[in-house]
Amino acid sequence: MNNAFPIPVRAPRRALPKSVTLAHGGGGSAMRDLIDEVFIDTFKSTTGAPEDQARFDLAALMAQGDRLAFTTDGFVVDPLFFPGGDIGKLAVCGTINDLAVGAARPVALSCAVIIEEGLPLATLRSVARSMAETAHAAGVPIVTGDTKVVARGACDKLFITTTGIGVVRTGIEVGIGRARPGDVILVNGQLGDHGAAILNARGDLALETAIESDCAALHGLIDALVAAAPGVRTMRDATRGGVAAVLNELAAASGVGVRIRELDTPIRSDVLGFCEILGLDPLYLANEGKIVAVVPPDQAAAALQALRDHPLGRGAAAIGRVTDTRPGRVVMETRLGGDRIVDMLVGDQLPRIC
Repeated sequence: MNNAFPIPVRAPRRALPKSVTLAHGGGGSAMRDLIDEVFIDTFKSTTGAPEDQARFDLAALMAQGDRLAFTTDGFVVDPLFFPGGDIGKLAVCGTINDLAVGAARPVALSCAVIIEEGLPLATLRSVARSMAETAHAAGVPIVTGDTKVVARGACDKLFITTTGIGVVRTGIEVGIGRARPGDVILVNGQLGDHGAAILNARGDLALETAIESDCAALHGLIDALVAAAPGVRTMRDATRGGVAAVLNELAAASGVGVRIRELDTPIRSDVLGFCEILGLDPLYLANEGKIVAVVPPDQAAAALQALRDHPLGRGAAAIGRVTDTRPGRVVMETRLGGDRIVDMLVGDQLPRIC
């Protein structure tokens, strides 16, 4: 970033009120105070005068690779805070992961927020603090952003859009259409935790089960995976639609069949119990710290070990293989030895969580 700008002299800030008002989106001093105190002071990713864009040294980027990856995502989760995370952590991790599964090293993020009038300032500060801490821990700074305030009822408390750029590793080619028969399908741990945690956190069901989201930034895990299996064909984070959606996209795009084994698919007992009570299938539940990786058979053992050696992959498992039978179909071998089709859902099997 180019920070060769003088720091402007500003008048002392006025104390912010306890909640966000429409004045905080009006472009005047109230908005400037909100942005400075809640976001710029918290993110601390830049110095110098605020500009309308972040700037990067192209030579430094090109030293890491010859292609840029670019992604954006919106986050509207309810509730804003849940066991294992919050909307701020979710936004940072989700965008980092979208870059990382494309074999890109994340470089920087932007953050745009739409705030409902009346949102407590304490809530907004907590979310900003969580974003800053998550980005700092991941080594991926938040370098630019935008703030809008809308009238009560025009949005649900707080919406966040994060955009990220990264540099794609030289010599690594991954894509949803690159799977080949014989390839091994890996996941880095227990599935369905995030979807179950969000639904349970809403409190409508009055269940005593404590389920935490798996929300995490996975670029370090993916670094280890790619080093161990440079021929990795496909990586996807299994978010909305869960592992089932990823596998169906893989089968359709690659023109192959997918066969997985229920006994080899890692799911926590409390998540299984939660799903049984509600009549849900954990394969369709969202994850925010899990990837599906497809690797050539001769690199599968090394890839699996690399995942298990990482703190975010200790529960990693090989759940199935790519086949040349029933192209476009995902089939699960059940615990009883039969087969069932794992199809793509038309909508959600539960109330929308993000």
